Amino acid sequence: KILSGTAIAKEIQTKLAADVKEMSAQIPDFRPGLAIVQVGGREDSNVYIRMKLKAAAEIGMAAKHHKLPSSITQIELLSELKTLNDDPNIHGIIVQMPLDSPNPIDSHVVTDAVSPEKDVDGLNTINEGRVAIGDMSGFIPCTPNGVIELIKRSNIPMAGSNSVVLGRSKIVGTPVSELLKWHNATVTVCHSRTKDIAHEVSAADILVVGIGKPEFVKGSWIKKGAVVIDCGINAISDPTKKSGKRLVGDVEYDTAKLVASYITPVPGGVGPMTVAMLMNNTVISAQRAFKQLVFPTWTLASLPINRQVPVPSDSGIAFAQNPKDIIHLAGEVGIISSEVNCYGSKKS
Repeated sequence: KILSGTAIAKEIQTKLAADVKEMSAQIPDFRPGLAIVQVGGREDSNVYIRMKLKAAAEIGMAAKHHKLPSSITQIELLSELKTLNDDPNIHGIIVQMPLDSPNPIDSHVVTDAVSPEKDVDGLNTINEGRVAIGDMSGFIPCTPNGVIELIKRSNIPMAGSNSVVLGRSKIVGTPVSELLKWHNATVTVCHSRTKDIAHEVSAADILVVGIGKPEFVKGSWIKKGAVVIDCGINAISDPTKKSGKRLVGDVEYDTAKLVASYITPVPGGVGPMTVAMLMNNTVISAQRAFKQLVFPTWTLASLPINRQVPVPSDSGIAFAQNPKDIIHLAGEVGIISSEVNCYGSKKS
């Protein structure tokens, strides 16, 4: 049976469009805001960005493409991200990878510069760490989230399954293995140092592949009745096509579909789900901001007080306290960092 990510993504998009419309009905000027940051002009990145902008427009989201020159430095890029972090009209920020720049830019530093509250790609270390410990209150990386949602909506049981993940990247392999674990699967992660990948694959009830090698997994490796989720997308030569190329996954689809009970096609499988989960994360972030606008609350936390006998003077009590950093206090009362001019950590 074919697992159509396109069909399920469309269902998700329809629900998100209704959620956006509901918020706009209460506050007419309110729209979820997504910033897509691109460094350079890689054509494959341009294609992915167009897909995201199209999906955003379809649900009524205000998405903006911030295209930065390849000559940008890391410091300049971090400054751009800080501006977006501080913009209350932006609820989600993604940095399109890979960064197309000759300058030394650390992609990990860049993804960590995105505020965890706006990190709708789920690549900030804080959000990654939450997933690792089973805390799903943050943002889950889009492709792994799409994989799990695809499995859930197809009523495929994960609990108790032998699940094998090929690949351990921070974007796909590692988080999807964590998510499967927290859905009570028994998970095996395979990578370039795994001695006998075919043997490991043959034991899988659920197989998730994301290694970037076209048609690497053969149908003969796969257990009859297994569920196969192919996260790969690779362009290979095909003289019968007008472009001279065609897209394939990391699994040899024509042989795998003969033994799998469920399998995702490429394209049309995991790809549309990745975009849908990006839209979903951004709407969730916008809903949190919307709730704060409609039902504003302060989250003030009092400092601990150590009772003393006899009771000291007011100045004695004050000097005994370790005051909060002003930026933390501002956050507790709903003031964003761009609205505060700090003088050191305690004054503004």
